[in-house]
Amino acid sequence: MKIQLENLLMHQTVVSLYGRLQHWQDTASPLAKAGWICAGYAAAAMIAAAGVVCHVLINFGPGEQNYSGMYAFGDSLLFLAAFAIASIPSTVAALFFLRPYPAFWRACSGIAAAGALIGIASSVIVITDARSLAAGIAFLCVIAAPLFGLAFGLCGFFAPNRNDRISLFAAAATDIIAFAAWVIACLIRNH
Repeated sequence: MKIQLENLLMHQTVVSLYGRLQHWQDTASPLAKAGWICAGYAAAAMIAAAGVVCHVLINFGPGEQNYSGMYAFGDSLLFLAAFAIASIPSTVAALFFLRPYPAFWRACSGIAAAGALIGIASSVIVITDARSLAAGIAFLCVIAAPLFGLAFGLCGFFAPNRNDRISLFAAAATDIIAFAAWVIACLIRNH
């Protein structure tokens, strides 16, 4: 009984929030929507920068001075990860406001399909010939595949029609599989 009541309250909260967003989508100007989304991304960048500053202050020492290039690369990865997580609310708002535009979703589905093909091709190149120049470039695509997979999956949740949803979810799954294949190949090769 208690679980059913909690589920009912959660459902009512989500429906109420969705109704407010739908009302704001119908009444707010496009400039106001764009302003709120840009402000959200600016806040996400500040949150990510603050996280990197805290990380640098905590880990400052002689090792960081000796290996400054490696620490800088790690800090940039930390910034990208923190920004990706902190910008999810702004991205969700942008996708919600773009639901009524079918041209956007067609383009997004096409880009997702191309991204999935690139992810698979990059994974195959890196797995089969890890020492070539092409593998060095493809490695960047393989490392970014989970981020693109999550982005395509998030877009899939907001796509207004079934075909676009299927295309976006398939691209997300393909990118995740491409990354997983590379991880498994690395584990097998190095074991």
